[in-house]
Amino acid sequence: MNSASQPIVKSAISPVIPYAGTLFLSAILMFTLQPMFGKSLLPLLGGTPAVWNTCMVFYQTLLFLGYLYAHWLSARHGNLRQIRIHGALLLLSLLALPVALPQGAMPPTDGNPAFWLIRTLFVAIGIPFFMVSSTAPLLQKWFSDCGHRSSHDPYFLYAASNAGSLLALLSYPFLLEPQIGLADQRLIWTAGYGLLCLAIFGCALLLWRSQATALATPAEAVDAGEPPARLEQLHWLVLAFVPSSLLLGLTQFISTDIASVPLLWIVPLTLYLLSFILVFSKWADRIHPLMLTAQPALLLVFIAYSFINPAVLPYWLDLILHSLAFFLAIMVCHGELAKRRPHPQHLTRFYLIMSFGGMLGGMFNTFIAPFIFNSVYEYPIMIVAALLLRPGFFAGKWYLDILFPLLVLIFGLGVYGLLSDDRLFEYMDIIGGALILLTGLTYTVRNSPLALGSLTGVILVFTLGLHGLASNTLYQQRSFFGVLSVRETIIADENKQPETVHELYHGTTKHGAERLTAAAINTPLTYYSRPGPIGQLFAEFDKEDQHWKIGSVGLGAGALACYAREGQEWRFYEIDPLVVDVAKNPAWFHYLDHCNRQAEMVIGDARLSLAREPDHSFDLLIMDAFSSDAVPTHLLTREALELYLRKLKDDGLLAFHISNRHLDLTKVLADHVHSLHLSGVLQKFKPVNDEPLVVATDWVVIAKNPQRLLPLQQSRLGHWQKLPLSFGLKPWTDDFTNIIGIWK
Repeated sequence: MNSASQPIVKSAISPVIPYAGTLFLSAILMFTLQPMFGKSLLPLLGGTPAVWNTCMVFYQTLLFLGYLYAHWLSARHGNLRQIRIHGALLLLSLLALPVALPQGAMPPTDGNPAFWLIRTLFVAIGIPFFMVSSTAPLLQKWFSDCGHRSSHDPYFLYAASNAGSLLALLSYPFLLEPQIGLADQRLIWTAGYGLLCLAIFGCALLLWRSQATALATPAEAVDAGEPPARLEQLHWLVLAFVPSSLLLGLTQFISTDIASVPLLWIVPLTLYLLSFILVFSKWADRIHPLMLTAQPALLLVFIAYSFINPAVLPYWLDLILHSLAFFLAIMVCHGELAKRRPHPQHLTRFYLIMSFGGMLGGMFNTFIAPFIFNSVYEYPIMIVAALLLRPGFFAGKWYLDILFPLLVLIFGLGVYGLLSDDRLFEYMDIIGGALILLTGLTYTVRNSPLALGSLTGVILVFTLGLHGLASNTLYQQRSFFGVLSVRETIIADENKQPETVHELYHGTTKHGAERLTAAAINTPLTYYSRPGPIGQLFAEFDKEDQHWKIGSVGLGAGALACYAREGQEWRFYEIDPLVVDVAKNPAWFHYLDHCNRQAEMVIGDARLSLAREPDHSFDLLIMDAFSSDAVPTHLLTREALELYLRKLKDDGLLAFHISNRHLDLTKVLADHVHSLHLSGVLQKFKPVNDEPLVVATDWVVIAKNPQRLLPLQQSRLGHWQKLPLSFGLKPWTDDFTNIIGIWK
């Protein structure tokens, strides 16, 4: 490493401009590539939020490797040799362009596809992403040696890098995605990468010239200080690990436990990037004390309403509370990280450890948490961990700080041991009030991270346990595709008698229900009820459907199986093997066992599975695939619809379940029907009677021949209407989809 300061070099153009511009461009490319390839891979994996989280782990891993390379290069080689090595690798990386998915990419259907996803990403974009990821630490190190008056503290350039990341993140879904297809996006990215290479060569030229000047000018010796101690480096690691884990934990939590709103993953990542911009800015010294003060104050409201009593809040207000608590937590962690940044001589080591911590946080959430937790418990764990990382952890006597939380834990466990579940349920309001009172006491120990974190942890343990008790959760399991649970509820039947019901939930969205009385156990319910649109379809075609071949995309609890008749052939397409296990288990649901044991189960993405079926073989295809509340977009594109039509007989029917709280999917289907010269009818069903578990639902039925839909249009069972014309909507294709354009 250099042991001398560089003399200040005067230049017509300040090197700050090209260096900051290059870092800004590299960050834009990095955060454009991430959603672009996430969108390319979503169709292969059912549109689950776990795809995005797994992609994030890949990006964090490549970021770490890029930082490791930058650290090795700057630690082992002089500046001029660094330029030669990095320039050669940049030229070689051009051979990996243009970026694209490998031909024949096909995920496994018999296990967790996370490792397949990472391997595919590495083949597709590994080399260019690696080179882009090395840009930030390497160029900041070059800048520290170029002799500018700001070279003694180049960390401010990190704010420019994160500003580019933030701009790319926000512009992709709102500007780039609605206007440009994926193929053109890849071409634009390739051109941008070429421009980045030229910009890096320009920065290298400035460094080269500054080195020539430095050789001719005596340098003043400077003491960079001792290398950071191992304990300090470990502190950096933890301060990076917890926010990274919190980022993925919150993304998963709000997508499954708050609301499955499209694009919701943008909120946590935007706040995450914003925190880096602020803590490395010139205002950081004034901002950090405010964050430390605000965090325990907001914690009171956050725990009381978002965890202990979340039912009183609308989802958007709950989302705001979670986002604010997340932002304050990462601002405190990243603020402490920025305060502890070392001399520029150790800059690449600092970024290396910071990226390693981020990578470990992502790996914990993606590869460890799903195997040890049956819900998103890593999120509250990291909320507590962030509180423990507040400054002053070792200031007090730890055994005194932990004494009160420990007594609360022992007392709570004692109460739980003495009272039965029924008695606990009777005292739920009193227990909730006690937990809110304890939450208020957290503010009194705000100056002790150990007391604050441990007391909050005890409150969250009891809160999550009571919620599990109140929801009557009989079974809960977690897979790559989300959290699946079976809950038991009590309803009143037509005679006002109490009746037990099993309900299937994916996240917060109900995916099916079954009444357990002998008279009603085989009755399809919720979106599949006999009074509803799908029940009307089977009733109207009852005289001719005896020998139909029927395919259903999406299994849920298996309620559709009870429309099966002798002589029919049924095939269910389900991407999540766990859903099949639950639906087949008579401890939870009986639809398949009682109504259609012969139904074939095909595991894997529906489009890939249907593509292997013979053409013109189905009489009816039912599209009922949902990831929580959202229909995966790749099942709604024009190419997808053309595939379904090829698999249908000429007089076949295509039924779409499009119930959605946030998106108007009618527009997408109406555009396809019009452009492909098909016929389609729509029913927005609302139940008129108080029949239990018959719910409002929207269905569209499409046919090649308009005469085929006359029985539905003339039906007295429900009100079917022609699909309305859709104007101004750019057609959805495999190359282009736009969520913003169909937002309700």
